[in-house]
Amino acid sequence: MNKPKRTPLKPWSIEAVVDGNRLRVQLSAAALDHLGDEKAARARALDLLKGALFRGRLIAQERLESGAGGLDCSHLLAAVQDQVISALYDFTITHVFRARNPTAAERLSVCATGGYGRNSMAPSSDVDLMFVRPIKDASWAESVIEYMLYMLWDMGLKVGHASRTISECLRAAREDMTIRTSVLETRFVCGDKLLFRELEIRLRKDLFDGTAADFVAAKLAERDNRHRRTGESRYMVEPNIKDGKGGLRDLHTLFWIAKYIHGTDDVSQFVEKGIFSREDMKHFNQAAEFLWTVRCHLHFLTGRAEERLTFDLQPEMARRMGYGDRADNPAVERFMKRYFLVTKQVGSLTRILSARLELDRQKAAPRGISRFFASPQKAKLLDDPRFVEDHGRIGFAHPDQIADDLSALIDIFKMADELDLDMDPSALARVTSMAAKGRIMRDDPKSVASFLEVATSKKDPARALGLLNEAGLLGKFVPEFGRIVGQTQFNMYHHFTVDEHTLRGIANISDIEHGRLSKELPVSTELFPRLANRRALYLAMLLHDVGKGEGDQQIEGAKAATIACRRLGLDAEEVDLVAWLVGHHLIMSEVAQRRDIGDPKTITDFAATVGTLERLRLLLVLTVADIRAVGPGVWNDWKAQLLRDLYKLTEATLRGGRSDEGFVRRQLKAQADERRAQALIDPILAEFFTSLEDAYWLGFDTDQQKWHGAEVAKALREEALFWLASRPAPSRGATEVLVLSPDQPGLFAALTAVFAQAGANVIDARVHTSKGGQAFDVFALQDQSGAAFGEGRQDAIDRLFIRLRAVLASDGKQHGGAPPAHQASNIKKPTNRTAAFAIEPVIMIDNEGAAFDTIVEVSGRDRPGLLADLAQVFEDEGLNVTSAHIDSVGERATDAFYLRDRGGLKLLDGRRIAVLKERLIGVLAEAETTEGPSLLSRRKLARARASSRR
Repeated sequence: MNKPKRTPLKPWSIEAVVDGNRLRVQLSAAALDHLGDEKAARARALDLLKGALFRGRLIAQERLESGAGGLDCSHLLAAVQDQVISALYDFTITHVFRARNPTAAERLSVCATGGYGRNSMAPSSDVDLMFVRPIKDASWAESVIEYMLYMLWDMGLKVGHASRTISECLRAAREDMTIRTSVLETRFVCGDKLLFRELEIRLRKDLFDGTAADFVAAKLAERDNRHRRTGESRYMVEPNIKDGKGGLRDLHTLFWIAKYIHGTDDVSQFVEKGIFSREDMKHFNQAAEFLWTVRCHLHFLTGRAEERLTFDLQPEMARRMGYGDRADNPAVERFMKRYFLVTKQVGSLTRILSARLELDRQKAAPRGISRFFASPQKAKLLDDPRFVEDHGRIGFAHPDQIADDLSALIDIFKMADELDLDMDPSALARVTSMAAKGRIMRDDPKSVASFLEVATSKKDPARALGLLNEAGLLGKFVPEFGRIVGQTQFNMYHHFTVDEHTLRGIANISDIEHGRLSKELPVSTELFPRLANRRALYLAMLLHDVGKGEGDQQIEGAKAATIACRRLGLDAEEVDLVAWLVGHHLIMSEVAQRRDIGDPKTITDFAATVGTLERLRLLLVLTVADIRAVGPGVWNDWKAQLLRDLYKLTEATLRGGRSDEGFVRRQLKAQADERRAQALIDPILAEFFTSLEDAYWLGFDTDQQKWHGAEVAKALREEALFWLASRPAPSRGATEVLVLSPDQPGLFAALTAVFAQAGANVIDARVHTSKGGQAFDVFALQDQSGAAFGEGRQDAIDRLFIRLRAVLASDGKQHGGAPPAHQASNIKKPTNRTAAFAIEPVIMIDNEGAAFDTIVEVSGRDRPGLLADLAQVFEDEGLNVTSAHIDSVGERATDAFYLRDRGGLKLLDGRRIAVLKERLIGVLAEAETTEGPSLLSRRKLARARASSRR
């Protein structure tokens, strides 16, 4: 997993990069050459200083790209800054504001603070300075400070600065913990060193000594707040490398705490001071080196103080960090996995330091963060004498004896779950240090039994498993899970690493089991008590993604799950059930969202695959929990309705004991008739809605059908030739648009083209035709930002309707030579984030999945106007769209269309199928060639075209 090693570069010498003495001579020469011309002297001095900065930055970048590493780069940049500021100071007090006979007031100390104070600067970091004056009213010092600041600003530097006396510094630091942290890192750069030394002594004596507990508590609380702002999980797939969980700021927090308590800013002394062991210190240095290297590359790559590893930057960052592709493991995923493993290590170091503080028995912490500090009261032995409880936290009674009973490493998590206790930091650190023993524990029946209790706990299994994962023991005990720890999926759909997504899925199952989601998920919550094997469900979720990155994730996952479950001692029947769930964990969402569940053949095939009611119930809960764990905004009421309907239709089929198509058709018709009877109270509507096929009644919920009925009633009363209506659909984050019109060839293509030209993305389309030839189409629309189309902007809806009316009034034909959808001038171009992904087109044509239609599934890069272009291909090939199922997953669109030819038959002609595939591949490939950075390679496109001909 480590990047390839490079030959180390020779250490740099600051004199070889920026010779401070030579720079001072040049500055003095500039002053003498332009004597009497202050403006010219200043301009020449500015050029010299900027030149020195440029040279230093260039050398730092060259060294970084040659493999020197981030710490080397950051230290070099800080040293260059020191030389420039020192030379500027000397120039200022010698040639601009010279004090020939300096008084006690004409003293000034220029100090670095923040990261610069730690001798570490990223390429685009701010320059944090503190000017220390001897007295408050020091006009000479103020003049020097002002001149220096303007010079630094004119060099293009971002300067954070403060000007204080020693007393002011102490007072401000006493009142504000952020300022206290800043002065903690104060480092002398130039000026009066005695004044700086006096500040150092006063800070330690009058401020730092005796206040360590308050400082530590404040820093840990600050860290928690920062994590909440940037995302609670350290496994966000576009992480903030500075402020995110496990990032550089967490390392800085450890440094601040150690320096505040022990008075050392030399990390090499951390072992001597008892802060970390040698092994811990090795991990600290490795994490710092990796994160600083990433940060420096990121700043140079973007040319700004960018701290987020966004999708569009990750591939180039992987290349710069020396990662290459390996089989099915792309370079970008290898790099990001390494990143998340490092952040995980930072979390371990935080726990270790907390444990050290625990042992030192610092003063009691303020209320609210007592989990970090225990009072000196005696811990209480629990029923299991191996463990103790201390103020709501569980720890080991005899840590040195764990090696004689390794089962305690898992039992402590089981006990914490049972008694609802927090983990003592020292106990968690102990587990982390012994995590490698997980390999031995796999063969211990006692440890296996305890693990199964933890993994399927009726209390909070996700929390216990999360701690096991944080400690590194989970991946060692279940090696199949260990493969996905820190693993990323390079797409915009998944918001977390695979292991974090899995643990969130387990938390979702627990929420469903305890009824915490009963309002959102009534079906899955109601059926949970009827599950015969809840343990299989939890284990299936734990293992459902272990096949990722190994080929077909469901097939490979089922194989890995079989091995894992056998090792855990499950009987053959339960092993098969878990493996089946893992091997089919995507099928229910795919059928619900990409197939016409009003088609009896869809339900027949799905019921045959599922086989039993128990599998169906388990699969529903697994599917719901899985989707909800992907990320915010992915789950919505629409997906809930689709899954609910699929479940009910399949349940009725399985309960009937028959899965033949005729039986299913009668079941579907009965359900449709029931909904139809409930809705058709108004006799005016009866004739129209009775003529709609059963798929309509099975495809919309009651609320939607009421809205449809109200709009159709208006159209009938006004005897309108066509009718348009819209309404917000907050649960789907979309605007629903209803189109009622006489059906005609090309209507669907014309409508979708208008949507594209208006800047509307179609996220769902339901196409129905009455027996009387009326098209009844319902679309769900979003804008280019993913918000409901026209939300808060009625003018956008009005303009859309003007265009739609023009099309409907002209028999569905476009007028005025309207450009193809993707060429419309008002469509926002895709962002670099979406263009970062290479998406290979896939076309699947299925003549077996539906009774009367050919199913064409098209998968490729999503883009504005894609649906319109696909619809135009169908129109050109003489095919009618009878049903469309739109499913965009991140940057990929996977749309399924039910098609018939003009004669109302399936597409069976091999030549026509080949032509259709070729044209669809062309549309999808066009999405790649218009995206910019992420073009499909000719090889991939040729492979896709060849596949389409088969």
